[in-house]
Amino acid sequence: MESVRNHRTVGSVAPSGKSLATLLANPLLERAPRRANVLEVGAGTGSVTRVLLPRIPRGSRLDIVENNAQFAAHLRELVRGYPHLREQQERVRVHNMGVEQLATDRRYDVIVSGLPFSNFAPRQVDDIMGRYFDLLRPGGTLTYFSYCGSRWVRALLASRPEARRQRDVKNLLNQYHHRYAIGCWTVWGNLPPATVWQLRRPLDAVHHSDVVTAQPPMAS
Repeated sequence: MESVRNHRTVGSVAPSGKSLATLLANPLLERAPRRANVLEVGAGTGSVTRVLLPRIPRGSRLDIVENNAQFAAHLRELVRGYPHLREQQERVRVHNMGVEQLATDRRYDVIVSGLPFSNFAPRQVDDIMGRYFDLLRPGGTLTYFSYCGSRWVRALLASRPEARRQRDVKNLLNQYHHRYAIGCWTVWGNLPPATVWQLRRPLDAVHHSDVVTAQPPMAS
């Protein structure tokens, strides 16, 4: 099972439920029918991709980034299976890489992240979040989720260094929430329940390194 073999990059043993996937995709749905540049990162088996694909307005662009080669191959087959996209297949691309390696000068109206931040080192989380805000257009929206209670359970079972890593990741994300969050919802019907965060890049935003990485980790 991929979630066992690659626990650092695969966040869950089960795909995201329909309600969670729809909530993550809401910024695109709210923009319709206006065209949009959309980036999905950490698409996994395609739970959110299946919500995005049939709702992509004509003339829009969808880039799907997935670091796991097996999942990326599955996502390419998923994209090819949508008949209404045949005339604009070049507008939907699957990239088998990390978002840090994505070479593009495109700016996105919507970014949807399925990456398991609780599995990453704080510096990597900061690099990825900074990359997201660099890729967002001013006024663009980022959504991501975390599973409810997972950090508490891990903290109880973790070694001291591991508990510190988890605390630092949480504090780092809280800094982003404090500056950029415009919404937060809990999907109790998901298995396991999940919290969805929605963040927006301000119209007058400065580079993330000027406002986040310069701050020391918050105390527990």
